[in-house]
Parts: sequence; structure tokens; C-alpha cells
Amino acid sequence: MPTTLITGASSGLGAEMARQLADLGHDLALCARRTDRLDALRDEILAAHPDLRVSVKALDVTDHDAVFGVFEEFAEELGGLDKVIVNAGLGKGQPLGTGRFDANKQTAETNFIGALAQTEAAATIFRRQDAGHLVMVSSFSALRGMPRNITTYAATKAAVAHLAEGFRADVHGTPIKVTVLYPGYIVSEMSGTSARTPLMTSTEKGVRSMVETIVKEKASARVPAWPWAPLGFVIKHVPVGVLRRMG
Repeated sequence: MPTTLITGASSGLGAEMARQLADLGHDLALCARRTDRLDALRDEILAAHPDLRVSVKALDVTDHDAVFGVFEEFAEELGGLDKVIVNAGLGKGQPLGTGRFDANKQTAETNFIGALAQTEAAATIFRRQDAGHLVMVSSFSALRGMPRNITTYAATKAAVAHLAEGFRADVHGTPIKVTVLYPGYIVSEMSGTSARTPLMTSTEKGVRSMVETIVKEKASARVPAWPWAPLGFVIKHVPVGVLRRMG
């Protein structure tokens, strides 16, 4: 069965992806800043699936040298990596021109430069193996420039989607595959939202759609498909006045 690396695996979507992929028999390489949560997640998964290999390591994706080092350590320890899920990121941000460049800069550095480091590290391993599957977790907000607190966040998620698509063009016709996920509103620690938010999907259901897409190695998907696939068409065509009320 595949060996899958997940960044930002200590909570939210990353942790739930780890659980669901373990249910499908994947060996796991899990990394995040909070190792206490990673240790607890590893113990939980191994209690349910004692036959699996689950390796955990501390990683801050803004420490770019560490990204390359940790990915290589996982590959050596586990005999290669079949899938890498670039999931770690920040959801914070403030409206432009309101004196919070610091928050927007941190989001941009984590979500884009951090994702670039992860993609470079994964791509290096995949090219060496002549095989692999890169999964980029973008966002539904990447489909159009978004207002207020999510302006910078949405821009970074558009950027990482294009980054992954560019790599897909590079490796077209090879055994290396690329998937871009565009999740809608899914309950998670990072989202800071609750199940009462309109159109919100539970973590388990939302991640199930993500995992199904990953396993099928689809090129891209808006997940869950309902209502986010049809809403993708809508969001690209609504007037700016309507878009402004969505931020």
C-alpha cells in the first residue's frame, strides 16, 4: 500500500486525512509543529491499525532547510514516498491597507513560500524515484480574488494551485501525478468557523471527499462536490458587489 506524507497533520484536515488514509491501509509520514498532537495521533492510528507504519516528525514549514531535511528523512526511513500532501498553512489575514502587513506577510510566507519548499522537496524525491503523487491543498477561495480578511489567503491559495499545475505540465507523460484540491467550507481548527456557518461541511465528510479525490488521482476537484462544484461557476461570475459581501 502507499506511503503518504502529510504536512500540517497535527489537527483539522491533516489529522483527519491521516485517519482516513490509515483506514485505507496507507503507511504514514506525519509532520507538524505540535509534536504532542502528532504523537497522540500516531498512537490512535496504531491502536486501530497495528500493522501500519506511522512515522512522525516536528516541522515548521517556514524553516525551509528543515522541510528538505525532514522529507528526505521520511523517504529514507520508509523506503520512499508515494504521495505527499501539501496541507500546512495559515488562515489568518487582514484587509489590505489597514496596518496589518505583518499578518498578511506571515500568511503569504507560510502558505506560498512554505508550500514552494514542500513542493520542491517532494518533486526532488519524485524525480529521483521516477514516480510519486503530489497533492496540493488549495481552497475554493482561490477561484477568484476575495475581499477583507481572506484577500491575502485567497491569493496564496491561487498561487499554490498554479504552482502545482506548472509542475504537472513539467511531468506530463511520466509516472508522476499531481492533484489540486479546492475545499469549500469544512470545519477545521484553521477555519475558525463552526458547523452553524452556512454551507459548512463536517470535517469527516469534507475530508472523505478529499481522500476519494486523492485515491483516484484526479487532476483537480472542488470538494465536497455538492455544493462547491456548481458554486465554482457562480463565484467566477457574480458581480463585485455580491462578492464583497462574501468576505
